[in-house]
Order: sequence, then structure tokens, then C-alpha cells
Amino acid sequence: MIKTFTIFINFDGNCREALEFYTKIFQSEAQDIMTYDQMSPDQNFSVADVDKKKIMYSSIPIFGCHVMFSDVPSDMPLTKGDNISPTLSSDDKEEIQRIFTALSEGGTVMMPLNKTFWSESFGVVQDKYGIIWQLSHSQ
Repeated sequence: MIKTFTIFINFDGNCREALEFYTKIFQSEAQDIMTYDQMSPDQNFSVADVDKKKIMYSSIPIFGCHVMFSDVPSDMPLTKGDNISPTLSSDDKEEIQRIFTALSEGGTVMMPLNKTFWSESFGVVQDKYGIIWQLSHSQ
């Protein structure tokens, strides 16, 4: 059973600049840079023209941890300081569902678990302590 725990950091349009900053500090290289205009079409998610060249996904290995980076779309609020999300991935769909349901108790489902082009089941939930978790089932 593959399970990973990573950190996802969101930015307000300056992700590319942040990637350059962190790669210099940690003497690492950004990997898998993908802009919003490169993503597969998704009928549940449209991209505004102003967001198309923003970073949808990238990562930097830092001290053995896979740290992920993204710009949020212009219609999503972002509060600096609250823009870091713990992210869980597993090939056990039932385990992802169990954790998602448990984190939802007393919290807020921000995006229900659904199939996306990158995951068999992906969802976002803010727990009762205000922590925003991303959960993903991938094979």
C-alpha cells in the first residue's frame, strides 16, 4: 500500500518567482512545471484567461520531502500564512474515503472526493481546526 504525505504551498500569482527563490536556497531544481493552460480539459473546472500562464503544479525536493507548489486561480481567495496544505496520497481508496470523512466531521468539505485527470478520487476538506487537507487516491 503506497502512502505519501507531502506539503502543498499555494501562491497568489507569484509561484514561478517563489520556485526560483526556493530552488536557490535549497540547491534543488523545480520539477514537473505545469501551467493551467496545459491541463487536460475538465468539464468541472474552467480556467480564466488571466490564469492560463500561472503555475498549476510544480515540485521541489527539499531534504527528502516532496514539496508541491501552485498558484491559486484568480477567483480563489488566498491568505498568506494559511496557504500551506498537508496532502495525503494512497492507493487505498477506502482509506482515503475514511480519512476524508473523519476530517470532515465538524469541518467543511471544500471539494468533495471526485475523479480528476490526475487522481481517481481527489478532495479538499477544512477540518474543525481550520487546517485545509488535500486527499488523493491514485493507483
